[in-house]
Amino acid sequence: MNSSLDKILIIDFGSQVTQLIARQIRELGVYCELINYKNFNSKKFSFSDIKGIILSGGPKSTLTKAAPSIDLNIDFKKIPVLGICYGHQLISNFFGGKTNYSKKKEFGSAVLYEKKKSILTKNFFKNKKNIVWMSHSDSVKIKPKNFSIIASTSNSQCAVLEHKSKKIFSTQFHPEVFHTHGGKIIFKNFLFQICKIKKNWTDKFKVQKIIKDIQNVVKNDERVLCALSGGVDSSVLAHILYKAIKKKLICVYVDTGLMRAGETEEIKKLFKKKFSKSFFIIDAKKVFLKKLNNISDPETKRKIIGKTFIEIFEKFKKNNSKIKFLAQGTLYPDLIESKSFSGSPTSVIKSHHNVGGLPKKMKLSLIEPFNEMFKDEVRKIGKQLKVNKFLIDRHPFPGPGLAIRIPGKLDKNKINILQRADQIYIEELKIRGLYNKIWQAFAVLLPVKTVGVMGDARTYDFVCGLRAVTSLDGMTADYFRFEHKDLSEISNRIINEVTGINRVVYDITSKPPGTIEWE
Repeated sequence: MNSSLDKILIIDFGSQVTQLIARQIRELGVYCELINYKNFNSKKFSFSDIKGIILSGGPKSTLTKAAPSIDLNIDFKKIPVLGICYGHQLISNFFGGKTNYSKKKEFGSAVLYEKKKSILTKNFFKNKKNIVWMSHSDSVKIKPKNFSIIASTSNSQCAVLEHKSKKIFSTQFHPEVFHTHGGKIIFKNFLFQICKIKKNWTDKFKVQKIIKDIQNVVKNDERVLCALSGGVDSSVLAHILYKAIKKKLICVYVDTGLMRAGETEEIKKLFKKKFSKSFFIIDAKKVFLKKLNNISDPETKRKIIGKTFIEIFEKFKKNNSKIKFLAQGTLYPDLIESKSFSGSPTSVIKSHHNVGGLPKKMKLSLIEPFNEMFKDEVRKIGKQLKVNKFLIDRHPFPGPGLAIRIPGKLDKNKINILQRADQIYIEELKIRGLYNKIWQAFAVLLPVKTVGVMGDARTYDFVCGLRAVTSLDGMTADYFRFEHKDLSEISNRIINEVTGINRVVYDITSKPPGTIEWE
């Protein structure tokens, strides 16, 4: 990347969705760089090529003594600043406003009402209101001197602020997330109307850049083992690796026994012809089930699975000493839930098997070209590479597989029950023309049994939970609004056809506060 390009600097305070800000800016054709607040404080910036600064959200409270902060003594007339959530409160506090802990929190959708016109919110409101996404406990209660209140919600009086003479703007809501209606307008106004930056970034060389980066890493006769699951990310990764290094690529699919019904046969059919002698299937069903026996804690499950994958790959490497790298289709949402991306104080939500679940010491070096990207961006790359449409359009499926869709202890019987229930669920979504309207859908086998009546006889069987969400990138999500008729018919079919289930429930939790997966 050309550091001489005019750019937007994003300062990360540890938000789960900071990378979404970068993504929005990239999509608007502008180059940006993301650094954590500590690096900003420690570095001496010339600001010669910085046309604007964005302060991200974060998990901490600005009210604590150890709250992350930066020096805001910046020439705001030359370098406009936009604060988001935590950044909004930080700006307010710096300029003499007052932030308090709110008795009533705001998580999820909220109605934002326009109070005053602003260049930041031009064309953002319709009939003086809009739907925005909130995620905060603290609120600005008293605005700073020389700031105007641009918009409010019922719970946040100072939801959008603008300095009267300096180019300083801030929003309590998150314009970067998918569920803020027209959030891109906020960034468009900030970039082009306020910062006056020109478009300087295109997607044309995205694939070429990834290919070049891979070629620069993989030298001479070194080989790359691609962990191929058959999901969107690993499938696109395999294709771009093949384009970059050809015969140096070795694709390995591990049958964990925790896959969807018919998954292994399907993957073999799709990839065996494409990669020929470079495609291998390892049957590890017994290994995984043995290691997960009597394990209930979800974090322990993920770490066992991550470690076991590496053990299998390193064992495979013994027969091919030229294998130096392990390539994974790790995405930014995986990374940010497992550990901090930039070193900022991001909260660990769960250890993804391919990130936080990996052992500390590995004999293979990682190649993860998608770790700053989102699933829809990977899908676009897949389309450029002409990857099979079936693979591109598939719903996300977690690396740990059904292990994290069976809360509590798992066994072969539970896996069989869930495989069949999930198969019926997905079949029905496709029959009803709903599959491509939903970002991700799956069944969960709950660790409880309930009393039922079938054929005038008492049953005592498992509860099946159904999950279906809408999302763009997996960072935020909302539950899919089914017609009651569809849910009823899907439920009836699962109960009638799957022995071991006598009750079906539907999960209507958004992300946040929930996650998409149950574990």
